[in-house]
Amino acid sequence: MLKFSAHEYPYPSQRQSVFAHRGMVAASQPLAAQAGIEIMQKGGNAIDAAIATAAALTVVEPTGCGLGGDAFALVWCKGQLHGLNANGHAPAGLSIEAVKAAGHEQMPLYGWTPVTVPGCPSAWAELSQRFGALPFADLLQPAISLARGGFPVSPVVAHQWQIALDEFSPHRDAALDAWFDTFLIDGRAPRAGEIFRNEAQARTLEELASSQCESFYRGALAQRLDAHARATGGYLRATDLETYRAQWVEPIHVNYRGVDVWEIPPSGQGLVALMALKILEGFDFDHRDSKRTWHRQLEAMKLAYSDGLHYITDPLHMRVAVADLLSDAYSERRRGQIGEQALAPAHGDPHASGTVYLATADAQGNMVSFIQSNYHGFGSGVVLPDSGIALQNRGQEFSLDPQHANCLAAGKKTFHTIIPGFLTKGGEAIGPFGVMGGYMQPQGHVQMVMNLVDFGLNPQAALDAPRWQWLGGMKVGIEQAASRDLANALSRMGHDVQIACDSTDYGRGQIIVRDPRTGVLCGGTEPRADSHIAAW
Repeated sequence: MLKFSAHEYPYPSQRQSVFAHRGMVAASQPLAAQAGIEIMQKGGNAIDAAIATAAALTVVEPTGCGLGGDAFALVWCKGQLHGLNANGHAPAGLSIEAVKAAGHEQMPLYGWTPVTVPGCPSAWAELSQRFGALPFADLLQPAISLARGGFPVSPVVAHQWQIALDEFSPHRDAALDAWFDTFLIDGRAPRAGEIFRNEAQARTLEELASSQCESFYRGALAQRLDAHARATGGYLRATDLETYRAQWVEPIHVNYRGVDVWEIPPSGQGLVALMALKILEGFDFDHRDSKRTWHRQLEAMKLAYSDGLHYITDPLHMRVAVADLLSDAYSERRRGQIGEQALAPAHGDPHASGTVYLATADAQGNMVSFIQSNYHGFGSGVVLPDSGIALQNRGQEFSLDPQHANCLAAGKKTFHTIIPGFLTKGGEAIGPFGVMGGYMQPQGHVQMVMNLVDFGLNPQAALDAPRWQWLGGMKVGIEQAASRDLANALSRMGHDVQIACDSTDYGRGQIIVRDPRTGVLCGGTEPRADSHIAAW
């Protein structure tokens, strides 16, 4: 069990840690968290609650996830941790040659080109079939009600909705027209507190509920997606969808100061967080907000990310083994590169020698760490008309350099940013944690683990604490809440420090920890989002 004080909040906080013993759902939107806890109160378990919450989030937070996105999960059930990878692959008709022939020198962010096969609906179906207690159709009913009856848009989501409109407007064409028809009110983004309804998405959710998501891959919805892609210049085909199914995988982990930190294996970037922790374990940390602590954390993250961006891709195409990147010898060698001054990042060679996130838990000890995403906001901007299905732009991560490990190829899965995390100790679950937000995610994971393990913060304080972020090259960002003395000290150490004006770029996390002696759950939720913990 982690040791922390439930009464100490060293950083400004609008929240307290939440305690419960029958069930808990921590999510980035209150109505979605409530949907999950209601399913639990009707006899569902933590897995059912995670599915219900995830489905509701596609309705109430479409700015971060959708029916056309990907998902990953870590599930603790009956004393064992299970990993689910619902990362979609590139369509068979998509190739480097095709993209370059269309006039692109790199993968674009919007339109059909970056669209990969969505994995999210398959993840829901797989989770329910293997671990669910309630009928699958019951789990989507809260989301259906929210879509049909409408919901008041929460403040952070409203802000992100306007950003999406501003970004899509210059790129509007036939492929993006349906987004403007589906997700706007009288041609504008909905405002905070304004009711938004999506009847088309309600009907789609009903079809997914009745078919256990089969319609999306091998039914009517698949045929509609195929027809729309053909009509508007897309690469996605029914045959790409037909062959897809989310995969159960073995989670990877490192032991960090007696606590096992678990992540989904590549092509997810959870490996980056584990590499950074392996490097950092060789240092002693006595104060969280010292220049030495932040400097070492940033330098370790630069080294780990440089390796991750160079080596991580579809596991069938990885040129370096995960075990090599996490080896003691390689971690020690990378640690030795960290000195008193910031260094430019560069990948190493281990062979040289040698978003939305949610967490659930129930009274039976089941716990779920779940994340799903359309990648950038609403994704590609491509929406299947009259469906509410916004398609992700995950393929933008592919490289068009055929020599790069993550180069585009038909049927290949790209480097993936979304990652769920989980902590265990001595074979017992501590609990799920995660921090969504693109390349911030492994950086947030490292900070959450160290806040809990090294610095003894409770879950809420761990999330409240000011964050840092490596931004590429020598640039690092720190939140406004961090002291200016710390920022100045990092600058003198060679970091190009940028003070963040918008904290939404620094991740949005959730944490639930369980006391194995009493079964009591303690949760923290993200102050940088519209987050909420529903407890029972």
